Amino acid sequence: MSVPTDTAPRGGYPAQLLAVSWRALAQLVRSPSHSRRAEAARRLARHSLWLSAAGAALVIVLMVGFDQTEILLMPPRGTPSLWPIRILTDFGKDEYVLSVLGAALVALAFVAAGMHGSRRALLLVFGTRLQFMFLSVAVSAFVAEILKYLIGRGRPFVGGQANPFNFIPFEGTGAYASLPSGHAVAAFALAFAVSALWPRLRLFMFTYAIVILLTRLVLLAHHPSDVVAGALVGMVGAMAVRYWFAARRLGFAIRADGTIVPLSRTVSDRLKRVARGASAP
Repeated sequence: MSVPTDTAPRGGYPAQLLAVSWRALAQLVRSPSHSRRAEAARRLARHSLWLSAAGAALVIVLMVGFDQTEILLMPPRGTPSLWPIRILTDFGKDEYVLSVLGAALVALAFVAAGMHGSRRALLLVFGTRLQFMFLSVAVSAFVAEILKYLIGRGRPFVGGQANPFNFIPFEGTGAYASLPSGHAVAAFALAFAVSALWPRLRLFMFTYAIVILLTRLVLLAHHPSDVVAGALVGMVGAMAVRYWFAARRLGFAIRADGTIVPLSRTVSDRLKRVARGASAP
């Protein structure tokens, strides 16, 4: 959600809500304007290529040499004592993550529509960051669903055997939707997005993502190669969304070498000072 040049309220609350919502959508599809977007695109392509190549090699190694061994070491599916793990794993479910972020976006729009001036501007700056987190997860999850359908890998013990090479492409059911792991996709996309905005949270967010990854293995929902592939899809998807935002000067800046960094604090800090000044007696 961009910061409008004219933040004074015009019309009633419904008109303001419509205006806030329209700006939030329009900023995402406007033409890219950053002068360094070409450098950032080359850097994104280079990093995505190397990450994908390394990730694909690791997936193959795990599939051939470790997947079967790992799932044979896990407790049987449905073990009653694993109930805390079944609760914990839902914190990485893409539907839940997207529902929370989507609800936050809707709530922010309703609140911002009733505000004006610097307070609205400050809230919309945060709204842009929420949009980035939501789309990082949504785009990555969409790509993952396509891959699941195309690949059609059976989950552990589907078919009655510990066979890591049980594939039925285009099968389309949950039993053959193991690669990549949707939970790993959502968790790593969210971890990357939050870390890209607030680097100090990097350790916490990637710890969260790894924990979600491990729960999928313990619950025999996925093979090790599935969760590694999911982490790869989530990371690359979030990187692509970050470039999309940076090219439109939304939430990120691009350095001369193409590095994408969070937008300078000076803008939000200045808005905060103005907001505090406006509320002072």
